[in-house]
Amino acid sequence: MSTPDPNQTLNSAEAVREAQPTPAKARAGQRVDHAGAAREFLHSPVHAQSHDERVWAMRQRRDAAMETIPEWEELRDLASQIKTHALTHLDEYLEQFADNAAANGVHVHWAGDAADHNRIVHEIFTRHGVKKVIKSKSMLMEECGFRHYMEGVGIDIVETDLGERIQQLDKEDPSHVVVPAVHKMRSDVSQVFAKTLGSDPDNDDAHYLTEQQRQATRPLILDADAGMTGANFAIAETGGFVVCTNEGNADLSANVPNLHVASIGIEKIVPKLSDLGVFIRLLSRSALGSPITQYTSHFRAPKSDGEMHIVLVDNGRSKRLADERFWSSLKCIRCGACMNTCPVFRRSGGLSYGATYTGPLGLILDPSIDAYRYSNLPFASTLNGSCTNVCPVKINIHEQIFEWRQVLAEDDMIPWTKKSTLAAAGRTLASPRAYRTAIKSAHSALKHLPDWALYNKLNAWGQVRDLPEVPAEGSFHDWYRKHRMDQSESASGDSE
Repeated sequence: MSTPDPNQTLNSAEAVREAQPTPAKARAGQRVDHAGAAREFLHSPVHAQSHDERVWAMRQRRDAAMETIPEWEELRDLASQIKTHALTHLDEYLEQFADNAAANGVHVHWAGDAADHNRIVHEIFTRHGVKKVIKSKSMLMEECGFRHYMEGVGIDIVETDLGERIQQLDKEDPSHVVVPAVHKMRSDVSQVFAKTLGSDPDNDDAHYLTEQQRQATRPLILDADAGMTGANFAIAETGGFVVCTNEGNADLSANVPNLHVASIGIEKIVPKLSDLGVFIRLLSRSALGSPITQYTSHFRAPKSDGEMHIVLVDNGRSKRLADERFWSSLKCIRCGACMNTCPVFRRSGGLSYGATYTGPLGLILDPSIDAYRYSNLPFASTLNGSCTNVCPVKINIHEQIFEWRQVLAEDDMIPWTKKSTLAAAGRTLASPRAYRTAIKSAHSALKHLPDWALYNKLNAWGQVRDLPEVPAEGSFHDWYRKHRMDQSESASGDSE
């Protein structure tokens, strides 16, 4: 799928011109500092507001679309059941898919990890003398670092999805699984295109910018030696696969060159062609609030005089499937609904996660890829459960986030500052007397201390938001004693 109408963002001409927030970075062997990157994002208030409003609008459109489907919850149940069945019989369905694809004239390859995937595709390109490749959006290829690998061996990869192309030209990773450049405003895009495509830097009209990219990219598409796609769903029954887009770029990538390579995660398997009806109804409604994507493209065999390859990629999925706590994360259909509803993601931006997968989805996937590097991410959540409530395949996302916190604590992967703070909080919460004393002390401090004493570097909460208003009673316990306990004792006395 692709980026929705750029006019959904704040009008760049009316906004204060500010620098685009930079992505989170962490050197090899270090943790990603999500909190620090989020603070940097919030230091660009125009971008932060635009991001929050735009992403939340997708959540609202999702809700409106859901209301038009009386059987919405039944669809979610059915989708979850189909995915459960497919994943618990994955070996059988993968073999069936591979056999049927081969019978259709497709070359099928198996990649154990990202390095295998990149090597296999590179070998295919080498045999065909490929130097120029066009590709549609694929989170799996992002996960494998595919484009960077190909650049290193002298093969030019051109993104054909508008949002992905913007990010490629700006040398950034996507910030959202559906809308890769959602954190950018039109003024940012105009500057990127001016530097890379030679367009007018002062013209940030959405139609002008889109046409500039179109005119620059079409010749590259026509001159490509090979095309690549991912897949939203792979059907074991037929050996075919489906790609959902709103720009038709997957069709161009698959059909303009004679060589088509599809990279597919093994979890994308569904048993039957009839299962697609369930997922197609859920996918775009959950992602963008639209009834269906503009293009739902089915690929089954190479075109006439063409050649098709499918690379089935594991890259840690089998290991996750074997873990009873986290296996259901493999049900994900990459709709991004969990990101659109997440209050942390909406206000921190996807690039603050420093990973391919961001938002609640990233919180449960990234630690399975590199637990230490992404050990801060499961704490970037309020555990409010909204992500689970909107998930079209009913993944228990917030429960898995909590599970990851426990795993990281048990494996001693939490920074000592967080560990000591949580230990102190645990001792306080375990003692009613200590808890009530702490509440009274905090109540008094909030009521009497000046702002300079409350809003300082030691108060992370107060750095980006106001502290809550001080209630008349210091705690619920005090309120209950005053308003309920005395009444209960009085009523008890009257009955005697």
